[in-house]
Amino acid sequence: MEDSESEAIFDTLNLNPQLFINETLNTVDDLLNDAFDFYLQEASKLLKVEVTGCSQEPTKGVNYIRNMIQSSLDKRLAMWEKYCLRHCFTVPEGFSLPENDELLASSSTIQDALSDPDVDAELDSLRNKLTLVGAETDKINSELKELERQSASSGHCAGLINEALQLYEDTSVQDMFQEMMQTATELRVKMKKLKTRQAGKMEHERAERIHNSLTNYFTVNPKKGLSNAKLDDLHEFLAELKKM
Repeated sequence: MEDSESEAIFDTLNLNPQLFINETLNTVDDLLNDAFDFYLQEASKLLKVEVTGCSQEPTKGVNYIRNMIQSSLDKRLAMWEKYCLRHCFTVPEGFSLPENDELLASSSTIQDALSDPDVDAELDSLRNKLTLVGAETDKINSELKELERQSASSGHCAGLINEALQLYEDTSVQDMFQEMMQTATELRVKMKKLKTRQAGKMEHERAERIHNSLTNYFTVNPKKGLSNAKLDDLHEFLAELKKM
């Protein structure tokens, strides 16, 4: 289809391909200008041109690079513009716009479909279900994290128990336990012998004290004898024996 016919159809639809292309090219130029302005500022900072007094040298270098890139970019954008006009914004042969009544009917159908109460209700239902699913997912994720934490804790406890069992089953530990039991038994036997020996020694000392007390009594009263002793003297003698 001829360019004039394509333009007429685009004008009918209130579309302007050339205006779109021009705005795109202007946007590219603005981006390129901002990029090289920033590049010049950073280069001046790094080279410290204010101190050295060579402020024009970075500008010349940046402009040289910019012109090289701008020239190549302009050629490629010109090719892109031609391609868009010849292929993207060309109306096919035999294309014709529908009549106004058809356009109005189609627009009315689309509007009715967009404002259908049943569709709106179904969309609201789907949104509510999606919200419930999200809440349920959050709850499940929380429960999974709690289960993972409990599993890690149980695994740690199981590891400690296994370590204790392994230590208990170790032969060296059993030998040590048997040795401790044998040592305790020997210690009890020695304590029993020691108590018996101390008890015998205490009885011997008590008998010796009693004998010495009798000897002292009869030494002090050689004429009385046990048969001639008075009752009070015997009570006094027995009291002294009980104190020993």
